[in-house]
This record gives sequence, C-alpha cells and structure tokens, in this order.
Amino acid sequence: MTFIVGENCIKCKHTDCVEVCPVDCFYEGPNMLVIHPDECIDCALCEPECPVDAIFSEDEIPEDQLNFLELNTELAEIWPNIVEMKPAPEDAEEWNNKPGKLALLER
Repeated sequence: MTFIVGENCIKCKHTDCVEVCPVDCFYEGPNMLVIHPDECIDCALCEPECPVDAIFSEDEIPEDQLNFLELNTELAEIWPNIVEMKPAPEDAEEWNNKPGKLALLER
C-alpha cells in the first residue's frame, strides 16, 4: 500500500510532509509534489503534516482523486527527489481548496 498526493497540492505545494518522511519518497514538480508508490512504506507520518489535506492513503482516496494514483506513479519517475522542506509559494493559501486544479498541473 502507499500514500498519494492529490489535487489540492497543485499550486499549494507545501513541503511539511517531506521533513517527516523516513524513506525520502517525495518528488517535486514545478507546482506539486508526488509520492513514489514503490518507495512509500505506508508509515502515515506525512498525511497529518499536510496543511491542505492533499495526502491520502491508497485505500482512502476520494473517488474524484483516483487518477492521482497513476499520476503519482508516473511523475515520481521523472521529477527530482526532494528531501528537505522549502518555503511554500507565496500565493499557496489562495489556491487551497480551489476545485479544478488538475488543468493547472505543470509537468
């Protein structure tokens, strides 16, 4: 089992989750993070650290976020690994809980 990063991370991209990951399974894109499913050990430490509730356990992914399991898998293979917390984008809070952000995902 794994955890995934969902749509609400797009444009928010807080990295609090990265700091607590014991296996460094987060990968960073231009405006979102993803979790590599083959590296995640299902420790659940990252989920409560996400200030925008964008991290889900594989067995609790909301119906409208199911495509993010495949996206996390795909993008973790091409994006660089991130192991340290960075400042969130200045406008991160403005993007929190805005619907339809998938179209804004930068690869």
